[in-house]
Amino acid sequence: MKIFIDTAELREIEEACSWGIVDGLTTNPTLIRRAVDGKSGVDIEAYIERICRTVAGPVSLEVASLDADTMVDEAMGLYRRFNPVRENVVIKVPVNTSTGGEASDFEGLRAMKRLSDERVPVNATLVMTPEQALLSAKAGAKYVSPFMGRVDDFADTAEESQDVIGAMPGSRLVREIVQILDTYGLECEVIAASIRHVGHARAAELAGAQIATIPFRVLEEMIRHPKTAEGIRRFTDDLVPEYTQLLSVLGRS
Repeated sequence: MKIFIDTAELREIEEACSWGIVDGLTTNPTLIRRAVDGKSGVDIEAYIERICRTVAGPVSLEVASLDADTMVDEAMGLYRRFNPVRENVVIKVPVNTSTGGEASDFEGLRAMKRLSDERVPVNATLVMTPEQALLSAKAGAKYVSPFMGRVDDFADTAEESQDVIGAMPGSRLVREIVQILDTYGLECEVIAASIRHVGHARAAELAGAQIATIPFRVLEEMIRHPKTAEGIRRFTDDLVPEYTQLLSVLGRS
């Protein structure tokens, strides 16, 4: 499984990339705001360019509007400006742009189709059902991002209210999307998103997600275990001076 880091904090991006485990990055307006909030004089264009330059793999940048025409304009602007930096930009488009009022449900799909026709890679975001993933893939999305944590929240709420329409655990959502896309030969990768803890990351692995996008703090949790720390303390305490000296000599040779 590929690992993307889900952040816009340059310090976190640079640190995680130095570990040799980062295959890409996802971000969104909320993460960008969190990263630059309170920092005076931030050149947001230079900031995003540095992110793109730092990460070797795909970097998802998200549009802000909710109608297809403006989303396509924003997407093309982002792609033309930042993709030449390292040829790794992917555009995030919401699968459904309706907020529950009279707005159309299908602007996201329209934008995905037009961007796909222009050979701009699309990451369909805010996917909460297998049906949304299927429609996004058919519209040309290169990636679909089911939100495991948010779906878990919805499933818990739906169970409490006995309204179970569309409700399922996040791990099952990812597994079913992987199965559906594979069954019909749709060339679209699944990015398990909204990962809040190590359990979500493990569930994404077991569900067969090609990619998981993981916050920095969860990546830190994934490497830690008390028995590993115990073993390191034991080995360190058991070192004899002669072995330490030998290692030092060999390291200089």
